[in-house]
Amino acid sequence: MTHIAPPRTSETAARPVRASAVAVTVTIACVLPVFLVGGLAVQMREELGFSPAGLGLVVAVNFAVSALASVPSGVLVERWGAAVTARAGIVVSAASLLAVAVAARSYPALVGLLAVAGTANALGQLSSNALLARHVPPRRQGLSFGVKQAAIPLSTLLAGAAVPTLALTVGWRWAFVAAAGAALAALPAVPSQGTRPVRRRTGRGGGASPGLVLVGVAATLAAGAANALGTFVVDASVDRGLGPAMAGLTLTFGGAVCVAARIGFGWLADRRTGGHLAVIAGLLVAGAAGLGLLAAAGPGPLLVGVLLGFGFGWSWPGLMNFAVVQLHPQAPAAATSITQTGVYAGGCLGPLALGPLAAAAGYPTMWLTAAAAMLAAATLMLTATRLLPTPRRQPS
Repeated sequence: MTHIAPPRTSETAARPVRASAVAVTVTIACVLPVFLVGGLAVQMREELGFSPAGLGLVVAVNFAVSALASVPSGVLVERWGAAVTARAGIVVSAASLLAVAVAARSYPALVGLLAVAGTANALGQLSSNALLARHVPPRRQGLSFGVKQAAIPLSTLLAGAAVPTLALTVGWRWAFVAAAGAALAALPAVPSQGTRPVRRRTGRGGGASPGLVLVGVAATLAAGAANALGTFVVDASVDRGLGPAMAGLTLTFGGAVCVAARIGFGWLADRRTGGHLAVIAGLLVAGAAGLGLLAAAGPGPLLVGVLLGFGFGWSWPGLMNFAVVQLHPQAPAAATSITQTGVYAGGCLGPLALGPLAAAAGYPTMWLTAAAAMLAAATLMLTATRLLPTPRRQPS
């Protein structure tokens, strides 16, 4: 029986735009807790009493839980659909933010609450990936994944802006209350239709092939180094002599650069037929140079280092998700859950290792170590290109 496709209406034409908007909204709402802690660390540590190593542990625990929850979350998205899992992630995130504002009266309480927020991060990321893979034409997925991943540095930008606007005026707790309200406001944006699970077709699935695992390992090293920017750049800037407000604006600048870079490189990806992992390797080399500049003294190296670090070294996750989805169109959430586990593992191990290193040897040594890890990640990305097959071009 011949299947006749329905005519293309304005509603179906607008569906990719709506899917991208929902993916961005869900991602911001679910990732905000951990980046808000990084942005408000200077004010929070005065009350809760933790060092840079303590800040690294908070972030590490959050991403460790995200890593453990990533593959199960991918299974849930494939089984229950993006809408259900996206709403669950938003609710968990908002509850965690509000709990930090009300109940984080000690450092151990903060660690526990950020651990809970890690499940929201995994649910939000993978439901967004499935939404884009199934509702955006392949010829536009590079840009869509770039826009969606731009939501992460946008969260960093918002966290940096919260320092002068809320933390230094009404207090850091009210910043978490405002963030919880913003997360709950995202619930109506998730549509009740169009994000149900689809019948699994034959073809390439989301199995953990050697090449995919190697991409995940490279993502672990790259994310561990890049996460140091969002986690430590405010505290490192204050340690260098900047005022808290100016240090927060430095983080805001880095977040804005990263937003533009992820969108721009996603737009360029739609104009290539492949080679995305090789491009990622080049971005990581440039990002490593930026991290190395952060070890130098003076405002000039700080500005250029933030520009290169955020603009190149932290601009690749959208390209990675795009490349993986091209290879596994029938199980996008399950496939990206493997590489996303690497990203989360890096978010855990990076601060856990770099925080104590900064406390013991200083921030310059920490930045140089992060640069070396990013160079190693570039090498592994190039190696993975030899193990992964050439993606088949999907019909528009």
